[in-house]
Amino acid sequence: MNYQTLKARHRAERDTHHLNLSLRVHRALSWLDRAERLTDDSDGRFIFLWISFNAAYASEIDERYRLSEQDTFRSFLKKLIELDGKSRFEQLVWTEFSGSIRLLLENPYVFYDFWSHQKGEITGDEWKRRFSVANAAVKKALSRRDTETVLSVVLSRIYTLRNQLMHGGATWNSSVNRDQIRDCVNLLGKLTPLTIEVMLDHPEALWGDACFPVITTS
Repeated sequence: MNYQTLKARHRAERDTHHLNLSLRVHRALSWLDRAERLTDDSDGRFIFLWISFNAAYASEIDERYRLSEQDTFRSFLKKLIELDGKSRFEQLVWTEFSGSIRLLLENPYVFYDFWSHQKGEITGDEWKRRFSVANAAVKKALSRRDTETVLSVVLSRIYTLRNQLMHGGATWNSSVNRDQIRDCVNLLGKLTPLTIEVMLDHPEALWGDACFPVITTS
């Protein structure tokens, strides 16, 4: 599944979809298109894939009730998995576990508490203990075929890298973060189109108001 296939489907179906869904998918596809065009810039590809995923899940929520961003995408992921009657997310986890997912879980540089240790907030032994416990929990979730838990943990690792790049905590094309960039791009490159596909499969679902609606002037 790629931009061209999804865009053709969106054009054919969008007139029957609620405006909020159509707008979300339109925006997500625009960033997916840009990501797929970047064949020689892994950092840019990662950023555009994250924006595409963000465009799909972000909704307008009263600030008094706003969840943290990670809680928001975990809730969105739960909804997608429940709607996915073809077990595509489960298949993604199992096909990717021997590759990008396993490598991400083994990489300490996308584990938030590793950086907490670097800032002196916790000891070296403590971050290693948390790392071991977190990865053991993922393996247990895998044994239960708990796709939601596995993907939630993986997305939290991707989110750590997202923060690093978006807040200027890394150099473009840096040699020190190529492994995590590669693995996150590999996974997001499959997760994001799948997310859009499932949303198109279920236009009847309540996706919520899109952030920053299009404003037209008369």
